[in-house]
Amino acid sequence: MRGTLMLLGASFFWGTTFVAQVSGMEGLGPFSYAASRFFLGFLSLLIVLFVTRKSRRRERLAGKYGRGFLPGFLIGTLIFAASSLQQISMLYTTAGKAAFITCLYIIFTPLGERLLGKKIRAENWVGAFLAMTGLYFLAVSEEFTINFGDLILFFSAFFWTAQILLVGKFASKTDVVEFSVGQTLNVTLLSFVAMMIFENPTWAAIKDAAFPIFYGGVMSAGVAFTLQIYGQKYASPSTAAILMSFEAIFGALSGWLLLGEEMNFRQVCGCGLMLAGIFAAQFRTILGKK
Repeated sequence: MRGTLMLLGASFFWGTTFVAQVSGMEGLGPFSYAASRFFLGFLSLLIVLFVTRKSRRRERLAGKYGRGFLPGFLIGTLIFAASSLQQISMLYTTAGKAAFITCLYIIFTPLGERLLGKKIRAENWVGAFLAMTGLYFLAVSEEFTINFGDLILFFSAFFWTAQILLVGKFASKTDVVEFSVGQTLNVTLLSFVAMMIFENPTWAAIKDAAFPIFYGGVMSAGVAFTLQIYGQKYASPSTAAILMSFEAIFGALSGWLLLGEEMNFRQVCGCGLMLAGIFAAQFRTILGKK
């Protein structure tokens, strides 16, 4: 239950952050917004790191401590790639569509686990087929054209999948807060480098996007990624993926309520098929079977 609640909390913050990502880029480029929000997330995690220093000392004395900075820092490269593609896509697509397409990681995660040594079951292929069919209706128009942003999101899902699989490997072996600090620091540094190369942000634009930066930084980059790491201490990558996929629902609802986004009947059907694929791929997990 603890892991479930933490992962659902992460999905809520990620889902609602799609709105912040759209709003934050009204005057900022994608790398400028990412650098600003992950830097703020990094600062908030430094406070958490300081507050929890005594618990780490106790874990070290008990022989249960595992340093998390390095693995977190390395995995942060995957988050940079995934979040950068996602951020760029928001220039071309809506928050609701972005939330659903991003959640293709729930199909790729069990397939990734199977390809790493486990058997690929029939429900995984059924789920993949339903999800891809849903993606077609959601992202491809009747004239057989695909939105450039939706295509970028499709590729970002592979990087999110790799991040989930690696977090599942290290979460139970390392200090969660250090792990999250390492991730966020690397994304911040890489985003700043990309910002300096490709963009020319102004302090006025950053100030105008203060609340989207705050929400995307503290609640998504800081709180949500930390909740994910804590949650994956108790849940397998496949189970974690299905819980985190609720970000699609939160993203679509927040896009509708806060940005006035709407989907046509074809796109709604696509979302329905993607949800069906999500639950089909995790059929055994939902029933508690191996």
